[in-house]
Amino acid sequence: MEAIPIALFWGLALLGLSGKSHVLLYLFFGTMPFGAFAVIPPALTGGLTLTPTPMLALLIIIRSLCSWGGLKFFAAAAYSRKRLLLLFLFWLVAIVTTIFMPRFFAGEVSIIPVRLEQLVVATTGEPLKPTTQNFSQLAYLTISIFAVFAFARMLRDPVQRQHALSAMYLGAALTVFTGLLDFLSQYVALDGLLSPFRTATYALMTEAQTLGGKRVVGLMPEASAYGGLCISFLCLIYFLRHAMTDRWLRERASPALAALLVLFIWLSTSSGAYVGLAVFGLIAAMEWAWRKNSKSADTFARRRLGFEFWTAFSALLGLSLVLLVNPSLLDPIVEKIDEMVLSKSQTRSYEERSMWTAVGWQALADTWGLGVGIGSTRTSNFAAAVFSNTGVIGGLLYFAFVLQTLLSRLPSSADGVSRAMLRGVHLAYIPAFIIGLLAGTTADFGSYNAFLYGVSLALTISAAKQGHRPVENPGSATAIAPPFNLRYRLQK
Repeated sequence: MEAIPIALFWGLALLGLSGKSHVLLYLFFGTMPFGAFAVIPPALTGGLTLTPTPMLALLIIIRSLCSWGGLKFFAAAAYSRKRLLLLFLFWLVAIVTTIFMPRFFAGEVSIIPVRLEQLVVATTGEPLKPTTQNFSQLAYLTISIFAVFAFARMLRDPVQRQHALSAMYLGAALTVFTGLLDFLSQYVALDGLLSPFRTATYALMTEAQTLGGKRVVGLMPEASAYGGLCISFLCLIYFLRHAMTDRWLRERASPALAALLVLFIWLSTSSGAYVGLAVFGLIAAMEWAWRKNSKSADTFARRRLGFEFWTAFSALLGLSLVLLVNPSLLDPIVEKIDEMVLSKSQTRSYEERSMWTAVGWQALADTWGLGVGIGSTRTSNFAAAVFSNTGVIGGLLYFAFVLQTLLSRLPSSADGVSRAMLRGVHLAYIPAFIIGLLAGTTADFGSYNAFLYGVSLALTISAAKQGHRPVENPGSATAIAPPFNLRYRLQK
């Protein structure tokens, strides 16, 4: 039974590799909800689980960079301080620390292994030593880093960027659909449909319950992973909607998908996702206030402000009226928030995860700031994972690159779609980053962030090229103009 979805995946993947490149973008986002699906039987990989999205990212790398033009782009971006030099240096530092540090400090530093096989290890740790996790986690990080280069090259084309935005809606819809199937599985026998997509070798917490109800996990390994995925797509759909030229997707699909994603974030009962949702709400309110008070001529920023305000106002008013009639309806919500967020620090899980992070910071200190190598120790904080795995130098290089990306700006001559997209990329990054600080276990920043980094650089490169393009007489035959179809969609 497992062979059918595996064969289907590789058939679609090969179709995308040999066909039009934007097919890979739809597959990339469409496979994100299948985080518990091993696309290669683990028996053939020595127990290593290879999930669909990193494999699609690898195919995008092959399609975009494995050519003479791709290699030249890679070299130019890796050499440029304004592009990806900091990220490239971070990768080199990660390789050096992963090869040498687990051997140099073997037996002298206590760590929490990435693959937990015994409960006692999760609470006491074990001595540092080289493991297969060093290789596998470094491979995943390498795919994520090279994916940034690949996305930056592929998405320089405005048409490809619109395909990427449409692909996000596909991924969001599948996230909601898989969550719905998992939710219904407690009432209807759906194991035959779901089990072929739950073939990962690591622990799958698909039947966990809290407050008497099932935690929705979709086809992800656990509820926190599913909640984080919902937050990621919610941020992409909401903050990048103004860059979408398809009016139906922008004005009809966006509100519906956003509401459903919020619902399934709630059903996931993930404390990290709840915090991410609160951060999302705060940023969304700040973004609306900025757009309302913006004095620029950016019509994309001021689009549908009234509709958004009255929608939020009506929802709050309706909720207030319901609570006035029956205040007890709020009790289950308060109880769940208290259990999953406010009282989280009193749970055994919180204490255990805090201990992982403390051991990671201590490992950094015990190695004099050199780190223990990628995949050597797990944490419950992404910043702690990056610094403890790659050392002080690696951590500073990575977060300097993140800051450089978030501070990137487009020239005033850039078109409104590009400006709306870059602004959305910056805002969509923040909630996922906050969740990573609460629950990040490894130093791999993942495919989601790789896409955001790549889009940001692609927009910067495209704007720079447009700025250096010679201006022709608008009435001349040699005047440069976008294709009619693209020009129509941008004006729509």
